[in-house]
Amino acid sequence: MTFALWSIFLAAILPIVWAGMAKTGAKGYENARPRFFMNQLTGWHQRADWAQANSYEVFPPFAAGVIIAQMLGANQLLVDALAGLFLLARILYGVFYIKDMHMPRSLSWLTGLLCTLGFFVAATWAT
Repeated sequence: MTFALWSIFLAAILPIVWAGMAKTGAKGYENARPRFFMNQLTGWHQRADWAQANSYEVFPPFAAGVIIAQMLGANQLLVDALAGLFLLARILYGVFYIKDMHMPRSLSWLTGLLCTLGFFVAATWAT
């Protein structure tokens, strides 16, 4: 299995990491009403929850882009590089979000978006 395909699995885990961080050290967690609890968070805990939500939002186009690029025989080195850069950008996105660094956060979000678009461009070049 290629690195790019493994990156789908790694990207699927990122929201769980951010959710865990949101809950860590926050008082009042009740498993019976986790969404209510998450909606009451403030500060960095809240921003970690927002990073979780955004990670879920960007996952489908990323996963589709990787799979389409692989199916159409795009250059494997390019696809793997885009996948690695996407993962790095998304990890930084979460860190910047938690630390409330809005400009680097936005730039890392944009980097992830461009990587996702890159999969479709690479797939187009392969056909």
